[in-house]
Amino acid sequence: MITENHSENSSTQRARRFDLIAFDWDGTVADSTAIISRSIQEAVRDVGGTVPSDEQAAYVIGMALLPALARAAPDVPPEKYQELADRYRFHFFKRRDDICVFDGILPLLADLRARNHWLAVATGKSRQGLNQALQDQQLKGLFDGSRTADETAGKPSPLMLNELMAEFGVEPERTLMIGDTTHDLQMAVNAGCPCVGVSYGAHAPDSFAQFNPLFVADSAAQLRQWLQANA
Repeated sequence: MITENHSENSSTQRARRFDLIAFDWDGTVADSTAIISRSIQEAVRDVGGTVPSDEQAAYVIGMALLPALARAAPDVPPEKYQELADRYRFHFFKRRDDICVFDGILPLLADLRARNHWLAVATGKSRQGLNQALQDQQLKGLFDGSRTADETAGKPSPLMLNELMAEFGVEPERTLMIGDTTHDLQMAVNAGCPCVGVSYGAHAPDSFAQFNPLFVADSAAQLRQWLQANA
């Protein structure tokens, strides 16, 4: 649903560079990379697979769950994928309450809302997982829309962004994707959208250059400054 404050002043809206700003969740908004990586490692150990390194576990963050687990644990046979997913959820939910948003994210989002950008989430999480995360009182009402991998397609498919752009009636060049992984940035490229990377999440920023991000932020505070000047 497009809210009134976003549509009442089209001249102000068009003066901005971006109308729609989409955020990845884990590793971009939420400080969850370490917990997800550890949960993947423990799940693989539980089903008897070769435990991935920290780097290997972090690499698959942002992908849809089953493809991510299959990539992280290539020696686990397909008939064990459901068990692997169940064990991942078990370990993740034990630590879910330890996850918080990165310092500086809340004022960043407040700034963007004050400028009447539409804000969205495009995440590899499930709909259930994202809804649970968004129950945090600090986050209620901050996002205008969202898409998850289990209701569309996993990254780097552009389907999440394509659906969000269609929902809000926004062109690709006026849509910005912000993420911490190559999966996020590849999704943006596939959708024809500009992108910004953050270096404080799951993937090393030296892998971002091939996607031509407009900027790579080393902190939420630095991302906020860039968005204030350029979004």
